[in-house]
Amino acid sequence: MQTEIEKQYIEDAKTDPKCFEPLYVLYYERILKFVYKRIESLDDTREVTAIIFTKALANIKKYEYQGFPFSSWLYRIAINEIAQFYRESDKRRVISLDKKGIDNMAEETTYLNKDLVSALKKALLYLSQEELILIELRYFEERPFSELGQILQITENNAKVKTYRVVDKLKNIFNKIA
Repeated sequence: MQTEIEKQYIEDAKTDPKCFEPLYVLYYERILKFVYKRIESLDDTREVTAIIFTKALANIKKYEYQGFPFSSWLYRIAINEIAQFYRESDKRRVISLDKKGIDNMAEETTYLNKDLVSALKKALLYLSQEELILIELRYFEERPFSELGQILQITENNAKVKTYRVVDKLKNIFNKIA
């Protein structure tokens, strides 16, 4: 949900680009971390993050509140820019696994093995780009299904169904590689 202050920042930025700064300050670190977990080169991360905020500023007039925080819109731009980065480079996609996200996945998949990190790294290689994004946003970024739907431009119910299908797929992969 958007706060009144955030709404005001957005409305101000729509009329005066200089007023975008509070939004930048509010979300820069969160988006930078999100990008860094997926790229792992600080220089590339900073470049992609700069592109994200440049595009957000350039398109702020098109932004419409739809019941989700402004960050959802920034995450959607970030996902697109990360995909663009990999399309244009010869680098392999990075999957960063943090403890909290791993614990969330372990709970969901009921795969409580001491080698979960190793198994998860192997299993994630079998997922498509869209499936990886679902897993990353849900379990590593801890986004609610409603926001997942907004970010990926699908319904909340579709976000749930797709996510649980990916979790089932991971369970099957775990069983095969364990």
